Amino acid sequence: MRLLVVGKLNGQLSVAVKMAMNAGAKVSHVETTEQATNALRAGQGADLMMVDYGLDIAGLILANESERIRVPVVACGVDADPMRAAGAIKAGAKEFIPLPPDAELIAAVLAAVTDDNRPMIARDPNMEQVIKLADQVAPSDASILITGESGSGKEVMARHVHAKSRRAKAPFISVNCAAIPENLLESELFGHEKGAFTGALARRIGKFEEANGGTLLLDEISEMDVRLQAKLLRAIQEREIDRVGGTKPVKVDIRILATSNRNLADAVKEGVFREDLLYRLNVVNLALPPLRERPGDIINLCEHFVKKYSAANGIDLKPISAEAKRRLIAHRWPGNVRELENAMHRAVLLSTGAEIEEFAIRLPDGQPLAPAPDAAVARGASMAAAEAVASAAVARSFVGQTVAEMEQTLIIDTLEHCLGNRTHAANILGISIRTLRNKLKEYGDAGVNVPPPQGGVGAAA
Repeated sequence: MRLLVVGKLNGQLSVAVKMAMNAGAKVSHVETTEQATNALRAGQGADLMMVDYGLDIAGLILANESERIRVPVVACGVDADPMRAAGAIKAGAKEFIPLPPDAELIAAVLAAVTDDNRPMIARDPNMEQVIKLADQVAPSDASILITGESGSGKEVMARHVHAKSRRAKAPFISVNCAAIPENLLESELFGHEKGAFTGALARRIGKFEEANGGTLLLDEISEMDVRLQAKLLRAIQEREIDRVGGTKPVKVDIRILATSNRNLADAVKEGVFREDLLYRLNVVNLALPPLRERPGDIINLCEHFVKKYSAANGIDLKPISAEAKRRLIAHRWPGNVRELENAMHRAVLLSTGAEIEEFAIRLPDGQPLAPAPDAAVARGASMAAAEAVASAAVARSFVGQTVAEMEQTLIIDTLEHCLGNRTHAANILGISIRTLRNKLKEYGDAGVNVPPPQGGVGAAA
């Protein structure tokens, strides 16, 4: 997490900064709110600002929003004056941290406000297979399309891929294409020069430049206007962008990840998504199963969220009751992991006993989860057991093979996954195209059925 501290670094604020760094934050510092806005405008990215509550927090947020810069603010101050703390929250701060600081409180608040420290939790075989593929392709620079229902954890998977990549120490920048108005998205992505349009009072660095050297996530890419898709395609192909109002291109070095909860092949047929852009983005597809198809993960996720929100709210950690667990497993969770997280957050706050009872776990309409039919629980358990057996059988199938045989299987399977595209397969495998060609010629000479090249950029390369 990237933390921008605003205020004079002395006394207790310095101690708080050290605690934030110990919690894993990458910290930069400015003394005034004007310097903070200038730094963000110039491309010094931040996931969170920690601001002295003696400064003009409302003015800082307003100045940032006028530049379409949205970074959450946490206020902090010595002596925890109730009126000034309340004033900071009213001005737009998400939380208030009293100084002298408490290390656990700082870590919990930073995690809760930024929400970017979400581990990939998977015990279910369906999800483990997706993570295995993600780990395999993460070290390459191949573009990845992450698909799945809303709330299934697509951004968490994107962060996991970034963390496993060679760019892990560089920025991870996310842009929600559905949340930014169409007329503003171009400037958000590519930046603009001073005077490019009304309100462009200074040069603004866009997300492509902010992500330089790292990873750019285009969240809900299906919502991007077709006209802007053409400029995005050029940026991906040429690795250079044009700022709005600019006169010369700017080189960028980034890895592109994209997410969608829609079927982009259908969007292509409907004429609302470019086919050539889909090919560029979908070098590898990570298809996340909905939560109802990964029942083996439900309780592990619940326990993680209980621990997270107990710490964030200063509440003693409680176990989840047996009946609550049965109801959690039996529920369909149409909102997927996001719905489950919200339910467990409410449960932490509503629980009154020594355990988190089933009646504390409520749906958005306030109703508790329905009792779990014995058959539903048994069906869920048998499904998880069957999937575990199948996974173990796949693992056992490799026993007795030589390394060369396993390598051949991996190469052929990856080539089939890429529909015969040699360049894409080489990127995924982390080998040169020359090495891949030599291997395929060796297999072909030995009589192995090698997938032929298909149409598309790089297919026959």
